[in-house]
Amino acid sequence: MLCGKRIAVVMPAYNAAKTLEKTVSELPDLVDISILVDDKSSDETIEVARKLGLRTFAHAENYGYGRNQQTCYREALGAGADIVVMVHPDYQYTPLLVTAMASMIAYGVYDVVLGSRIIGGGALRGGMPRYKYIANRCLTAFQNAMTGAKLSEYHSGFRAFSREALVNLPLLENSDDFVFDAEASSINFKRSVKYGFGVVGTSVKFLLQKAGIVKFRLFSAAGRKLILDYYLAVEAPPPLPPPNR
Repeated sequence: MLCGKRIAVVMPAYNAAKTLEKTVSELPDLVDISILVDDKSSDETIEVARKLGLRTFAHAENYGYGRNQQTCYREALGAGADIVVMVHPDYQYTPLLVTAMASMIAYGVYDVVLGSRIIGGGALRGGMPRYKYIANRCLTAFQNAMTGAKLSEYHSGFRAFSREALVNLPLLENSDDFVFDAEASSINFKRSVKYGFGVVGTSVKFLLQKAGIVKFRLFSAAGRKLILDYYLAVEAPPPLPPPNR
């Protein structure tokens, strides 16, 4: 807990059994809730997660990275989290930075914080293929031009959100696949190309919406959001009448 706010770490997992324990071992003590959502892994991810004491949820099918995140955020909000930090259980990013990212939200400075491998120069050192690094830089430059922002990296899977941001963003309008949050460092070349075109298409849609030419629910307050009453308790049935005597 930080500044009276409950902090949840969510881990969208797929075949992460080998790296999960190392990831969890670096989670800071201020984390109140640790959640893993498994997207139909073929390894022992679920067994390892339960052994480590994580709140574990399993998809019946391999729905994709985007759908996995939706489940992560719903479960975190349902558990009462005020700040939600997404950490990849494949150890692409060190969880040691959870404290710094959560603090920027807990103290009311930002509603969303994105981790960047580019600023610290850790992308290539961390094993990112050079062609993906080049694509990352090109896509980021293109997205900055489309949005008018000046981010060092859009393609990060290390993100922190305030509860208010998750509740109000139209997250259900996003793709079930990797374009959900623009992160593709662990997918193959074919899917990376598909992902890149998806990012370009989404960026162009944003520019058209910003110019007032077309409207998309993806960027609209009317877009589908995480269901607020998703976790309301089922109404209890009326009590049985007293037995006849």
